[in-house]
Amino acid sequence: MRNETVKSIGDYIREQREQARISMRQLAQQAGVSNPYLSQIERGLRKPSADILQQIAKGLRISAEALYVQAGILEDRPADTGVRSALLADAELSERQKQVLIEIYESFRKENAAVAEAQAAEVAVRAAEAEAAAEAAAAEAAEAMATAATIEAGVEADAGRPSRTSWSAATAEAEQAEPSGNADDVPGQNVPPIG
Repeated sequence: MRNETVKSIGDYIREQREQARISMRQLAQQAGVSNPYLSQIERGLRKPSADILQQIAKGLRISAEALYVQAGILEDRPADTGVRSALLADAELSERQKQVLIEIYESFRKENAAVAEAQAAEVAVRAAEAEAAAEAAAAEAAEAMATAATIEAGVEADAGRPSRTSWSAATAEAEQAEPSGNADDVPGQNVPPIG
């Protein structure tokens, strides 16, 4: 019973070899493997190691990653939007054209990711500045409230005491009510007559 992964990697290698118009013997020589071993891989009888896949990829002039994905050694990238898979599956493009298009596509994605990262950093800086401003405003408001409370407490304390004007009036009233024993009529002084 053949393993489906082994069969699919063998089929994939054969398709790539035929597209590149390379004979099995030429590919075996370029990859540094024996012709019978390569034949067994293409027929799905042998599962090639990662090293052998890398050598075959060099011989086919394709990325080793594409072979690793086909062999099940690597999972296809989770960030794949379908473009990569579509390019790899397009039979009308040569392997070199596929790789160039994938490299361009990946460079655009990296560039966009860098721009998005820079924008996120800028938003974080602005948010931190806004938070600092809000904290400063809250501190100012708390200080103003404390000052207002202090002033209010002083006003309430003063409400229980007579004001200066009412104190002076009360003193003047008391002085008028008190009999004066002084000839000069100075209030509050009772001086006995000399005699």
